[in-house]
Amino acid sequence: MEVVRPDFVPDPSLSREAMEQCQREIADAATFRDDLDFDPELVTVDGGSATDSEQTRLDGRTDPPLVAGVDQAFAGDDAVSAVVVSRGSEVVERAHAVEPTEIPYIPGLLSFREGGAILAALANLETDPDLLVVDGSGRIHFREAGLATHIGVTVDCPAVGVAKNLLCGHPRESLADPLPEGTRVPIEADSDVTAPAGDVIGYAYQSRQYESPNRHINPLYVSPGHRVSAETAVDLVERCCGGYKLPEPTRLADSYAADLKQGLD
Repeated sequence: MEVVRPDFVPDPSLSREAMEQCQREIADAATFRDDLDFDPELVTVDGGSATDSEQTRLDGRTDPPLVAGVDQAFAGDDAVSAVVVSRGSEVVERAHAVEPTEIPYIPGLLSFREGGAILAALANLETDPDLLVVDGSGRIHFREAGLATHIGVTVDCPAVGVAKNLLCGHPRESLADPLPEGTRVPIEADSDVTAPAGDVIGYAYQSRQYESPNRHINPLYVSPGHRVSAETAVDLVERCCGGYKLPEPTRLADSYAADLKQGLD
């Protein structure tokens, strides 16, 4: 994949002020509405044939789109970025990159720590994914420019952020009690977010849940990264979940990153 916006390539040498200003500009350039080259209903991880439902891509093809899962691991001071590209249940390609992390983790500035490694891994792909599913936030971010938004805008590819923790925003309903599987709770912008108060910037999505009342699984926090609406983002993640908590694209990338890290240790 090629960088389309070189001005947005993460620069960890910037001051915090400059990083935050860059994120505001990224959010302005991002599209938080559907601008996809494929029908979201064609996304699958179970190997089902798209022609069974007579769905077609916008380019006339009936095969499922290429979905790339993106995840990171760390080996010492190096970020190990792993990308796994799948079409349906078939893994088409894997790529990775190892880059030094030049700054510590700072909440809200994750992309300046990890983004360079991700872009390097994407540059090593031979295929051009139709969708990026990124382990990290998208619009659920103080300045609406989390890791998925930063990467999605920089390469101008539809992107969805899937985070395990809520960085900011306010759930429309309480998340204190375990949620039934399949539940979606809108996350609204509040005073910590630059979006207008009350805007839905993502969803808490309960991808899986135990039947036993003595155990529970926490929800995922899904948000649009670029060229995807909040509603479609959670639809896509639901279609990508294959019986696990994590969507299959990032689950595969997580496993690949762990293998790569083990090889470096």
